[in-house]
Amino acid sequence: MHERSLPASPNWYCSRSSDVNSSGLLGVGAKNVIFLIDVSASSCRVTGELVGHKDLVSGFSFCQHAGQSHICVSSSSDGAVRFWDSDSKALIREHAAHQSPVAAVHWSPVDKNLVVSGDEKGIVVCHWYNTGDTASFFPEPRTIFCLTCSPHTWSSVAVGYKDGMIVLIDVSKKGEVMHRLRGHEDEIHSLAWSPMASEDALFSRPEDMEATSGGSVGDEKGCYLASGSKDQTMRIWSSAKGKSVMTLKLPYLKKRGSAVDPGVKERLWLHVHWPKGRPTQLVSSCFGGELVMWDLTRTGKQRWTLFGTSSEGQNHNRIVFNMSSVRLQDDRELLISTSMDREMKCWDLASLDCCWTLPTLGGFVYALTFSPVGAGCLALGVGDSMIRVWNTLTTQNQYDTRCFWQGIKSKVTALAWHPTKEGSLSFGTDDGKVGILEVFSNRPPQISSSYHRKTVYTLAWGPAVPPMSFGAAGGKASLSLYSCAGEGVILQHDPSKLSGEASDIDRLIRDTNDIKHKLSPHTDFSWKPDGKVVAIGNEDGCIEVYEAPSLKLLCSVQQHHKIINTLRWHHDHDSPPELHCLLASGSSNATVYVHDLRSIIENPPESPVVLTEPYRRLCGHTSKITGMAWSPHHEARLVTVSYDGTAQVWDVLQEAAVSNYRGHLGYLLCVDWSPDDPDVIWTGGKDFTLQEWKVSKQEFTKPPKGKKMVDLKEKMKTNPKQKKKNKKAPGAGGAAPPETNGEPVAGGEKVATGQQLSGEDEEDEVSSTNSPVPPSVSVTFEMQRKPFAAVKSKDKPDLNLLKKKKPRSMLPLSTSMDHRPKEDLLQDCITLASVRHSSAPPAGCVPGQGDHIHLGLFSDREALYRMFEAEEEGHVEAGHHDSVVYLRLWSGDLEGALQLATEKGELSDHLLSIAPMAGFEVWSRTVEAFVKQLCLQEQYLKAASHLLSINKLYEAVDLLRSHKLYREAIALVKARLPADEPVLKELYTCWAATLEKDGHFSAAAKCFLAAGASFDAAKVIARKNDVPSLRTAAGLARISGEVTLAQSLALRCAKDLAAAQDWIGAQEVLSSQESLLVHRLHLCVAALMTAMLADSEAAAQPPVASSHHVSIQDRVRDAWEKQFGVSPDSAGHRSAGALLQELKSAESPTPTANIPLRQVQLYSSLHLTRAVLSWLLGDDGQLIKELWQAVAWLRDAGHFGVSAELCRLLFPDNDVSVCSRKHSKVLHHTEEEPDAAAKSLQAFVDYHHLYEHWWSNSIQSRFTPPAADSGPGDEVEGEALNGDATEESISPETQSRDKLDFDASVLLSEHHAACQATQRSVGEIQERLAAMVLKHSRAQGGQQEADAPTQISTSAEPSESQGSGDAGQRPEEQETLLSLSTKMSEHQKRLVDLPDTIKMYPHPDVVECCLVLLHLSKSSPSVSESLQQKAKDLLRKYGTDASAFKASQQFLT
Repeated sequence: MHERSLPASPNWYCSRSSDVNSSGLLGVGAKNVIFLIDVSASSCRVTGELVGHKDLVSGFSFCQHAGQSHICVSSSSDGAVRFWDSDSKALIREHAAHQSPVAAVHWSPVDKNLVVSGDEKGIVVCHWYNTGDTASFFPEPRTIFCLTCSPHTWSSVAVGYKDGMIVLIDVSKKGEVMHRLRGHEDEIHSLAWSPMASEDALFSRPEDMEATSGGSVGDEKGCYLASGSKDQTMRIWSSAKGKSVMTLKLPYLKKRGSAVDPGVKERLWLHVHWPKGRPTQLVSSCFGGELVMWDLTRTGKQRWTLFGTSSEGQNHNRIVFNMSSVRLQDDRELLISTSMDREMKCWDLASLDCCWTLPTLGGFVYALTFSPVGAGCLALGVGDSMIRVWNTLTTQNQYDTRCFWQGIKSKVTALAWHPTKEGSLSFGTDDGKVGILEVFSNRPPQISSSYHRKTVYTLAWGPAVPPMSFGAAGGKASLSLYSCAGEGVILQHDPSKLSGEASDIDRLIRDTNDIKHKLSPHTDFSWKPDGKVVAIGNEDGCIEVYEAPSLKLLCSVQQHHKIINTLRWHHDHDSPPELHCLLASGSSNATVYVHDLRSIIENPPESPVVLTEPYRRLCGHTSKITGMAWSPHHEARLVTVSYDGTAQVWDVLQEAAVSNYRGHLGYLLCVDWSPDDPDVIWTGGKDFTLQEWKVSKQEFTKPPKGKKMVDLKEKMKTNPKQKKKNKKAPGAGGAAPPETNGEPVAGGEKVATGQQLSGEDEEDEVSSTNSPVPPSVSVTFEMQRKPFAAVKSKDKPDLNLLKKKKPRSMLPLSTSMDHRPKEDLLQDCITLASVRHSSAPPAGCVPGQGDHIHLGLFSDREALYRMFEAEEEGHVEAGHHDSVVYLRLWSGDLEGALQLATEKGELSDHLLSIAPMAGFEVWSRTVEAFVKQLCLQEQYLKAASHLLSINKLYEAVDLLRSHKLYREAIALVKARLPADEPVLKELYTCWAATLEKDGHFSAAAKCFLAAGASFDAAKVIARKNDVPSLRTAAGLARISGEVTLAQSLALRCAKDLAAAQDWIGAQEVLSSQESLLVHRLHLCVAALMTAMLADSEAAAQPPVASSHHVSIQDRVRDAWEKQFGVSPDSAGHRSAGALLQELKSAESPTPTANIPLRQVQLYSSLHLTRAVLSWLLGDDGQLIKELWQAVAWLRDAGHFGVSAELCRLLFPDNDVSVCSRKHSKVLHHTEEEPDAAAKSLQAFVDYHHLYEHWWSNSIQSRFTPPAADSGPGDEVEGEALNGDATEESISPETQSRDKLDFDASVLLSEHHAACQATQRSVGEIQERLAAMVLKHSRAQGGQQEADAPTQISTSAEPSESQGSGDAGQRPEEQETLLSLSTKMSEHQKRLVDLPDTIKMYPHPDVVECCLVLLHLSKSSPSVSESLQQKAKDLLRKYGTDASAFKASQQFLT
């Protein structure tokens, strides 16, 4: 159909978008088309296209099996996989198994029916060509980049992923993963299987082997796999072992005089290709477009060889994306490569030299023009920001093309060769740039300093006109460069001085022709070849012909009604003079007009002539005309190209269609006739191709009928893949749906005519790649011509989205009367004339009423009021009360308008603003009504502001308060009313209550403070109950004079801090209150006590000689004197008596085992504080009682060890009568109670000392008492042993103690032994009673006989084991409830008879002490005989309970 052509650039960033079959047919995906190219001859030739995908072709593969090699498969970003017949170029079948863009497809080299494809979501699909079946697998949830089927095993498929993972799957086992190959760190670009079916060693040296042991891996069945990755490495993998056996790093090659910096991460696509029959040779791409042949049997630099080193300029100069190889019948082995440099190259694998290069195009072909000087030199302006110059007459290289890109940087939309100077080419771009390029030099182009604001449409060389023609030397006519662009301006550039300012020829046109009105924007122009006249086409479809050099207007052609896209004068060489003045014009109408302007040019008229009839009319195209060219070989033969996708050759004089070319896939943008062959025409267009075709070989003579365009429109409408960047609706565009090619970003060519920008132009923005792209790649968009034409075009973008909503009519009834039939409207004019000009109106005609309501607008005021009344009724019925209000306003009934708006709740700020015109009362009433309306709309602030305007301040405040807008209400009151206004305090109080309820305590406190309620402010802050809040509340109360509250809050805060042992913080809080001195003393004691206890525990040392110890009470007294000035001599509030009296109010609770140790220490220190104060007062009795309480608190709370430690700190000499050595204080007790307290305290001191002595002896003699001896059944003794030995961490003394260094007889008090025995008996009886009651209640079905036994049973639960042990000796059967009650009474009577001091100040368990002393007597002679005898006597008498009885047997028998 066509001769030579330049195809669209192959798609970028696809792992396999090209393939070649055994007969030398190459298929390559470009945009959404597959181009078929015959590479078997010495030069290549595009033989056809496979058209049908809706989105980018992402993969392509031929079936490589004999008899089926013409069948191929392709995949696309639209998710489709299509099977094609490359011979008939027909679609065989389409599979839609993928829901996501397909990333790769491959036809199995082993199974002629198996095709495998993978998509970006990780789905792998097997397609069976013979049956049409598909099977899907999901081996990994990763993005697939490439895949390849094994050439040896049909079921093995290697899949490469974006994250660097490679997976080998078995498609016969539902996609089961055989191996995961890990090693690459970045996306996998390509995979290639070795052509050899075994893993014979590839290496000459064992150190190259990575994952092997150094020997051959060929013993196992498998096959090598090569992978190329973005991480700049290739790896060879063993599929048998699933490991890497070799890593190849890309060489850094010197290029353009500078070495590649390994530190800079270059753009890279690493494609690998393993040619058939070459198991040890691998071809890969490299950084800058070089191809490298790797010899896998060699090492070091010998391993790789560069392609194309025999001569300069053979290699690609940008990265290579795809390679495929073929061995032809003549035994030539060829490799085809595609690159980012938009060239396809063919290489001879034997010599590694380039056989031929095929340039490709990465954008719309906007302009093409043959040089008038250089024979066959064709210049192309393309949307990929490059100019190509093709020497079409070269015989050696049919595609001898050079590319120019420097200094252009935008789509090239217009070209013009200099008419006489060889190699001088002017160009215009879509960003308004105009430049001149010398194609035979290497210099960058000269750029005009005058830029257009929009796309350059047309360039032409012509004679200079003023002001530039004034400087022409010697009368020699100089040539200027003229440019026309999208803003509608034609500029004249001086080619010898492009840096100078270009002139706008509109100035000259205005001056010469004395034009005052605005000129229509220009869209195209054409100089007659002899330079005498210029034709200028305008946006409004008018063509104006001006005479040079003054640009006097000769005539205006009023033929077209749409924007002029192209103008061409007939050439004046070898043609009759009558043809020289033919002007052909094409616009956005489909008709081409030819005008003969000979008479006007040869005999210029005095005033401009208007032409309305053409010389010839050429009809046939079905869409806008974009370009045209007269044949230089024929008379009056014209070729035109159109948006209908065809090129048409015309015989102008006969108005006959000669030939129609339909080889393009989209609309056409440019055309030129071959200067050397009368039968050859070149066309370019939207499909990114340039095509050469012969007029005589075309099947059709006329363009297709309109139906084709309808079909195309439908096809484009149903195309779902419109990209996000361009939402404009496609119109009657080219034959292909949206598409692009080389642009690697999701934005391709926007469409472009050489002439137009209407809706149909703005159609395609499609990514040229289906995979992620480096951000550095520049985006090129195809712009388009005549942007201002969008308004005039029929095929506009959907303006419904842009239309504003039409406002509702104020006078709908009278307006509707204007939409009646034409006859009625004409009759209205007669009626109105009668009303206006005759004294009596026509019968039944009352303007403003009934059928003549609309005439109220054209008659008197009364008629207008009648019309208003009718319109008001209509508005009320329709519910448009606002319109009624406006009509009343217009008629002057302001009060009525306001009344209506008030009733309907439709008052507005506007109505309120004009209400004062009706008087104060009306305005005031309206404001109040508006306030109610605003309250219903919950606009309370606005409502309050309006109340202020009528001086209703209190009502405004109430309104704000009732809706809880306290902040605004307070601001209003403080701004407008006196400070002592009662309402202010009320507002603060209400707001504070609300804030407190919501938990905003600090804000509530501020309100209380502002209202003068300091007490409430402090209380509300204290509600948070944390330390910062309590501290703040106490400070606030103190500042405000609330002394009592300040003290209680400070005390609460200090207690919390003390519980956390922040003693300094606690003292700081209390220091601000003089009256809290005693509590500061207490905290001082607590801090000292805690520190000393912690120090003694940390030291874990045995007690040393008493002379080195200072008692805790001495330290306390010293600290008090030093820090607080409290001593026996203090007076006033610092006197000990006053302080003690104050401290007595702080009662401590009863000790229990659940209180934390820190809290227990605080309570214990309270008694110690009282003791020291009693000492200062000289009250020995109170002193010893408080010391006893301090120790007892710790003991009763279960902290035996801490209690023992405190005894040591209080009495370093183990003598309770010595209160202080430092102050020589010895205690003498005359009263019974203090004496009993002293004896009890001494007994506990000796009790702890006794255990220390026993432990130290047992450690020295390495003697451990046997289990039986230590009385395992004796719970009390066990408790003492464990508690006082392990918990206290008592350390034995270092020196041996043979004798007891204390009087142990204190421990053997018979009174206390009798009391303890009675208490034990009471406990046992209580347990028995509880057990009996429980047994009885179970027998009676849960009935409980009395409350008391129930209480007993609960209290006796912990001793249950003891009770049951006892039951063996004293059988329960003999006991009755009566006998037990009797015993209980006797024991309780005995307890009552005992002195109170014995019960109040108990001693340690006497039986336990007897047992310990007797144990000691066995191991050391420290216990005297008399003491032993006393212990035995007490044991016999009181050791009657089961555990004690058992433990004492060894001493008493």
